[in-house]
Amino acid sequence: MISIFKRLNAHEWMLICISVALVVAQVITDLRIPGYMSTITRLIETEGSTMQEILNTGAMMLIMAVLSMLVMFCSGFVSSRLSAYYSRDLRDKIFHKVQSFSPEEIDRFSTASLITRSTNDVAQIQNFVAGGFTMIVNMPITVGIALSKMAGGHWQWTVLTAGCVIIVLSVVIFVILYAHPRFRRMQVLTDNLNAVTRENMTGIRVIRAYNAADYQMDKFTDRNDTLTKNQLQAQRAMTVMQPTMRFTQNILTIGIYCIGAWIISKTSSMEALNTFSTMVVFSNYASRVLFSIQSLNFIFNQLPRVSVCANRVNEVLDTDVHVKNGSEMRGKGGMRGVVEFRNVAFRYPDSEADVIHNISFTANRGETVAFIGATGSGKTSLVNLIPRFYDVTEGQVLVDGRDVKDYDLKVLHNKIGYTPQRAILFTGTVYSNVNYGENELRYTEEEAFEEVKKAVEIAQAKDFVEEKEDGYFTFISRGGTNVSGGQKQRISIARSVFRKPEIYIFDDTFGALDYKTDRTLRGALKKKTAGVTTLIVAQRIGTIRDADQIIVLDEGEIVGHGTHRELLENCSVYREIAYTQMSEEELANG
Repeated sequence: MISIFKRLNAHEWMLICISVALVVAQVITDLRIPGYMSTITRLIETEGSTMQEILNTGAMMLIMAVLSMLVMFCSGFVSSRLSAYYSRDLRDKIFHKVQSFSPEEIDRFSTASLITRSTNDVAQIQNFVAGGFTMIVNMPITVGIALSKMAGGHWQWTVLTAGCVIIVLSVVIFVILYAHPRFRRMQVLTDNLNAVTRENMTGIRVIRAYNAADYQMDKFTDRNDTLTKNQLQAQRAMTVMQPTMRFTQNILTIGIYCIGAWIISKTSSMEALNTFSTMVVFSNYASRVLFSIQSLNFIFNQLPRVSVCANRVNEVLDTDVHVKNGSEMRGKGGMRGVVEFRNVAFRYPDSEADVIHNISFTANRGETVAFIGATGSGKTSLVNLIPRFYDVTEGQVLVDGRDVKDYDLKVLHNKIGYTPQRAILFTGTVYSNVNYGENELRYTEEEAFEEVKKAVEIAQAKDFVEEKEDGYFTFISRGGTNVSGGQKQRISIARSVFRKPEIYIFDDTFGALDYKTDRTLRGALKKKTAGVTTLIVAQRIGTIRDADQIIVLDEGEIVGHGTHRELLENCSVYREIAYTQMSEEELANG
């Protein structure tokens, strides 16, 4: 919990210092009021006192009350700014950290959990900083000053007050021990609920198509009921706090006045006046001590859950990123667009077996190298090693003669135009999706628009884009749900083309396209992007038959390497794939 506050910056520490100073000032002014009450009580009962003296004391009492209110207002204002700035910075840090995560770290936390941590968990911390921080500072100061003021009271009052404090602290400790584990579990259960909700929202079409709404509702209800049950158990413990605090405070007040009445009945009139005056002050200070301890009700209501939230945020921020950034800014000897695998093996985290092993090949500048094989043969895993979505387990992957681990990641990624099998589009327009990321820094606005048009044309998306009313500024919804699968894929291909990279990686990208569009697009790419190395993962022989090199994978190993005709003669796995897709005549005629 404390470690989360180590992330405060200088401006936030300044706000903390100001807030502490304001809280101290508020407590001091507030605790001056009972002293004036005692003075007024004595003045009223003392012969010879004038109304002016009483009014002057009352005026000072009123001034202290007004000052206390103003200082409290300022303290709340500063605390609100502190909590708002701190939560903003935490969200920024989490988002920036997640940006550096590889799929390994993303999978470790899960997407739903990362969303919860950057929103719900940070909100819990923000609420605690806004309210709980002031109370934590206020309580010990108030209790310390009040106890020093109560030191002159009768021992009976002191014993009664100590007994009430022990009762309250006992309840607080019980609640902490009972509620904390349940608040800890609550955040995990919230992650689970978010995961089901997110799954339902993203898969709504499949759910409706399979009439699985009731099944999904049962899953949601089960997670929701589990969260509710856990929350009720935690809140039941918290409900003990308020009644106990109120009852103890009432008992303390009644006890002080009963003891005071008994003491006054046994003293002279002058001593009785002093005792009554002391009793008024003691009762007021004792109430403030209990009220301060009562603030533990809020603090310990929030603290268990906030502690869990802080730990979860720290887990993200303290995660050691597996893919470390390098420092090299260019390849060796002026090489450009050369990709080499040297005895590469790779296995996913926590996996017992390699996904690919003993992979070696070289893709020279301007060549088209294709990868084909059965599902699960390791094609996607192989190309994902080039942009360092994962790092190799053994061997080396080199781009332009340099190990990819040595590159500054931004430099490495700027060499690559990557198009995944599942097209990803972002909320915006066709133009913003093609002119995406650092691409937009390379051109003026007019130049960028012309380059976008060229990229869209190469990607065979020009017809459907320009026929829309808004053309290149047609709105694209989140995930591209308002365009077809083939249209999404062509826009994502245009994004890679616009980048003008040294190396294209198409991870089964053409599978969403019809054969005619597939062939036309690849022809346009070859013609208008000459000199660029192209790596293609594909399932269709027709997509890769013209490649300079075709690498056939089976269970993570290279079982064939050559041109289309060479593999038909020499590789049984390739020949089997080919004959399931084309006739002998089609294969013979190319």
